[in-house]
Amino acid sequence: MHLGNSVICPVTGIPMLAAMGFAAYWAFKKAKNDFTKDKILPTVALTALVFGLQMINFAIPQTGSSGHIVGGMLLAAILGPYVGFLAICTILLVQALFFADGGLLALGCNIFNMGFLACFVAYPFIYKPLAQNKKVVLGSILASVAALQLGSFAVVIQSYLSGSITNVLSFAGFMQSIHLAIGIVEGIVCAIFVLAAQKTQLSKTFSYIMGTFSILLAGIISNYASAKPDGLEWSLLNMSNSFVEQTQGQIYAFSEAFQAKTSFLINMPNSLANLIGLCMIIMISAVLFNAISKKFTPSDEN
Repeated sequence: MHLGNSVICPVTGIPMLAAMGFAAYWAFKKAKNDFTKDKILPTVALTALVFGLQMINFAIPQTGSSGHIVGGMLLAAILGPYVGFLAICTILLVQALFFADGGLLALGCNIFNMGFLACFVAYPFIYKPLAQNKKVVLGSILASVAALQLGSFAVVIQSYLSGSITNVLSFAGFMQSIHLAIGIVEGIVCAIFVLAAQKTQLSKTFSYIMGTFSILLAGIISNYASAKPDGLEWSLLNMSNSFVEQTQGQIYAFSEAFQAKTSFLINMPNSLANLIGLCMIIMISAVLFNAISKKFTPSDEN
């Protein structure tokens, strides 16, 4: 569901980027209220895990398409909405900057579609009430499906506002249907990890297992991911007669040129690039969540 620069115009992309920047700052301030140092290790491990899971595209039978775990709902369910949102922001930023996976101009849209809607809509209104009634599996599946349906519909609206899609109803039909299948798989995966986190209470052992699994995903398993187009790419291919690329203007040119300079990992062998990206995720998220764990005291003024 990673939107590229050619789908989003500056009129849509820049306000969304500003809005998500504000949302990240707000989430950072809110997360500081109850985030402690003992939560850093599992948070970093889960951020790395979702980064690894996003690399694994699985084929969707009878469609010619594939999908991958987004992870916003998984992170929110285990870490809470504020920390989960910051974790998905970190993942999407690294992907855009160093892998050219999702355009920089479209970064705000991608954060909204894959992070904000999961953490601040699907989590509080669907997952949390069901989880409080001990219906974690049902909550995980329904919330994950809802998050992807909302996110895919947001893609349709953003594409329409950018002028890249002229046939909204057809595009919505392709996006909603293919992401329904992806959402069901995501919900099952989310439930598995949520139950594991609850059983282990985010112990160091759980963190080390998740960290090891993320290395296996990035370094080995990703080599066997489906090469079929993902849900968004598949939908755009089906809309080739109604798709207008947004490739005009200085802002687009600057975004493309800047991203071309930063995305050095795309020229490396797949496994090596993924492992380097994973190391970046671990380092950036460790710094970020360490900063969140530091509480302000009056003595800090001296």
